[in-house]
Amino acid sequence: MSYNVVIAEDFRMIRETFENTVKRAEGYTLAASFPTALQAVKYIENNNADLVLMDVLIPGSMNGLDAAEEIKTVRPGVKIIVVTSMPEISYEKRAKDIGVEGFWQKEIQEQSIQEIMERVMSGETVYPSEQIKVSIGNTVSTDFTDKEIEVLKELVTGASNREIAQKLSIGQSTVKMHITNMLQKSGYRSRLELALMARHYGIAISDRF
Repeated sequence: MSYNVVIAEDFRMIRETFENTVKRAEGYTLAASFPTALQAVKYIENNNADLVLMDVLIPGSMNGLDAAEEIKTVRPGVKIIVVTSMPEISYEKRAKDIGVEGFWQKEIQEQSIQEIMERVMSGETVYPSEQIKVSIGNTVSTDFTDKEIEVLKELVTGASNREIAQKLSIGQSTVKMHITNMLQKSGYRSRLELALMARHYGIAISDRF
């Protein structure tokens, strides 16, 4: 038996690395490889696929997690390994909520992508044993709470406290409290500096990017 693998990765060098890994792996066939997530979704809607390697931040009208959710809706039996280099902590949570079987951090690489493929296709759910810790000011990314990260994801878009409050269905005072807490933890003097550095280090990536 050979598993049909579909790849969605915009960075050509990484995409070619994945392609070569699949081609060399016994029991796997490279069915298709695309630079956008939407192309992968369209292919899977009309062709047989067993496994998808899907980057999160990928150009086009659909990011990798949105594509994974669409694939799980139309073809729930297709297994998915999400791939990212960003330490954005909400990615793992959403991937788990969608039902993604594997999550591979390019920066951690506790196991090779081929090992993750084999474990996922044998029925396992494989995620990193720990989150990436990225220094930001006087603290590290994992010191921010889930709620603070939610606020930070909106803050990096330039949204006001009022806009953030409306988006997250919380009070403006709560938004202000979370921002103040993050400023105290990081040592940054302004919300702009906090937002710029969070975006720079990939700690908080807005869904609108």
